[in-house]
Amino acid sequence: MKFFGLHAGSPSWSCGRLWLLRLGYFKLTRPKERARDWAWIIDHTVQLGAEKCFVILGVRLSALHGRCLGHEDVEPIALVPVRESNGEIVFKQLEEAVAATGVPRQIIGDHGTDLVSGVERFCRAHPETSCTYDVKHKTAALLKRELKADARWLSFIGWCSRTASRVRQTDLAPLSPPNQRAKARYMNIDVLIGWGSKALSFIDVSPRAAEIDEKLGWIRDYREDLRQWQALLAVVAETESFVRREGLHRGSHRELKDRLKLLAHTERSRRVGSELLSFVAEEAFKAKPGERLLGSSEVIESVFGKLKHLEHHQANSGFTGLLLSLAALVSKTTIDVIRRSMETVRTREVWEWCGTRLGKSVQAKKRDLTRCESTEQKWDQIAAAYGT
Repeated sequence: MKFFGLHAGSPSWSCGRLWLLRLGYFKLTRPKERARDWAWIIDHTVQLGAEKCFVILGVRLSALHGRCLGHEDVEPIALVPVRESNGEIVFKQLEEAVAATGVPRQIIGDHGTDLVSGVERFCRAHPETSCTYDVKHKTAALLKRELKADARWLSFIGWCSRTASRVRQTDLAPLSPPNQRAKARYMNIDVLIGWGSKALSFIDVSPRAAEIDEKLGWIRDYREDLRQWQALLAVVAETESFVRREGLHRGSHRELKDRLKLLAHTERSRRVGSELLSFVAEEAFKAKPGERLLGSSEVIESVFGKLKHLEHHQANSGFTGLLLSLAALVSKTTIDVIRRSMETVRTREVWEWCGTRLGKSVQAKKRDLTRCESTEQKWDQIAAAYGT
């Protein structure tokens, strides 16, 4: 505070961190309105170590207004760290969450084996609940099927990898292809195809074409392929955008069909577009007349990304108390919410939640192992000194 010419003390970083955890604990544990139109968005987030966390975010279907969901729109329903997960465990976790909101109208997520098994069992036990497959994971599955056996695509990504290493330490580094992700690769191929199209346009008009031909000239051989892939991506992107914004309702597929007519220029894009229309029609049929269901669970992926950015280097310690900050990142944070969280949540409650739910972090276990090794070495030295 000396910088501002004030003599008052300022909170330490640990104090600010604790305030954040108290806010997260408050949002997570405060009573939720019980209703029949809750939609649960579910997924697992993972960190370093064997643990992962089952997360449920909720939103009232009556609150959907024909726009993409943001972090402020969803409410934290459950944060459940676990060492293992299967259909039986997920089913029990879902049943426990019913106490917070009542039986949900919809559950949406990816088709992870343990998740889908537990959700299907929950839906059999509660027929009023519909299970929906996230549109982004559906489109990624279709793209994977279309491209993973495509010799031209495999050749293209091979050239991209080689080019990245060849231009990294040269003046052409700004034209280096983007890094290819090892995980969820087919959810991000638009970045690679976009680079290829821009690089091709640059080569076509650049007066330095002769200089870059050695490193990037190969892209010309993929001119037609890039056009085909762009047409495919246009259909996928329009489907994702439509479902993300409009949700799923009776007649969704007919509205989407009119939009895709203008984009499906190739045989492959028409085939994939037809499959996506069938998918949207099947999922939208689960909605009751006049009802609108969620079609995208991307908001939970966005929250996970924000949590990992907040944790930064602490993510290397596995799950820590900052996991509670996930709950603080969502739903509306007003002055009144902050005031009530500070008035009602005690520090002891936060530490008890962390102690019972999280246990020791990877970093704490590492310190224990180091301490044990150090103690063992000291005993060895004492034994050697006394000849025992």
